[in-house]
Amino acid sequence: MEGRVDSSFWHGKRIFLTGHTGFKGAWLAFWLNKMGAEVTGFALAPETEPSFYNLLQLDQLVTTVIGDIRNHGALREAMIAARPEIVVHLAAQPIVSTGFGDPVGTFATNVMGVVNLLEVCREIGGGLAILVISSDKCYRNENDGRAFRIDDPLGGHDPYSASKAGTEIVVESYRSSFFNDSNGPVLASARAGNVVGGGDWSTNRLLPDGVRAFSKGAAMVLRNPVATRPWQHVVEPLYGYMVLIEAMVRDRGFAGPWNFGPSDGNHKSVGTLAALFADVWGDGASVEISIHEQTWKEAAVLTLDCSETNQRLGWWPVLRTEATVEWTADWYKSALNDPSVASVRALTLRQMEDYVALQAVRSPL
Repeated sequence: MEGRVDSSFWHGKRIFLTGHTGFKGAWLAFWLNKMGAEVTGFALAPETEPSFYNLLQLDQLVTTVIGDIRNHGALREAMIAARPEIVVHLAAQPIVSTGFGDPVGTFATNVMGVVNLLEVCREIGGGLAILVISSDKCYRNENDGRAFRIDDPLGGHDPYSASKAGTEIVVESYRSSFFNDSNGPVLASARAGNVVGGGDWSTNRLLPDGVRAFSKGAAMVLRNPVATRPWQHVVEPLYGYMVLIEAMVRDRGFAGPWNFGPSDGNHKSVGTLAALFADVWGDGASVEISIHEQTWKEAAVLTLDCSETNQRLGWWPVLRTEATVEWTADWYKSALNDPSVASVRALTLRQMEDYVALQAVRSPL
């Protein structure tokens, strides 16, 4: 496959997108809107201030329903009203540390929220295309440094990771039990690496923590500098998700799980990425190691094997770590300098268009 997004495919498509008030969801909602899709978003109110959703004033561009995916009735009402052709499920509790503080809420959102969504999809039926966004942390990680393939065992040593394994188990069970009819909905899941980029204001995330520190003239404090992760700019997996959905609509053989991660050279330690971000940011930005021991555990090494996605789907990442960090710093510094809606929309659209141009020629930056 060529593995490139066809913007004409999305024009006029009715999309139901959960989690559109969050970081990745807002990027995707804005992108789909720019391609002419009719987007209905269902999500909690933005949880950070500032929020990418509010900076973009996305409520002017997409139909927004504020609701909780744990509420089956509210979710059902919104989905039935939207009459979707495509469902993309991004709503989740996305923070590892929050999983330790609220394991019940984490499992309820990340497992039962998916059950609620797929139950409504069963009711809608027809040729519905469904993509559930999971996480690279769904794999059983023994910290041996091996890159995870899509057929590796699922698991999780912490509530968040276990909840994402649960997400994948639910998806596989529904695909096998209810979505295997050639005339019914088609269902896939996407396991993405650690996503960065402008517009993320979440706590306990590396680069947003850096932005908050650097913008105040303070040092960025690292909890676990040796942890290695598959870093990628947010546009990389989002582009891949759209490629996958287009493929699913054409051919049910693309149903199933998929990995979306960076090229091998972008698997970096937290300390390496933080130092690079500080260097790109400039203005005397610096990094320090916390003197406090982290009270919650996380995997030391996490890498993804995306060879099947590369070969079968034709999707390839094109941003190297340096470009990823430069684009991220550029977005934040520009948005901090001019947070007007027009400026933030133009900035975001420019990065999307620059990325599409790179994908058109497959020229790594």
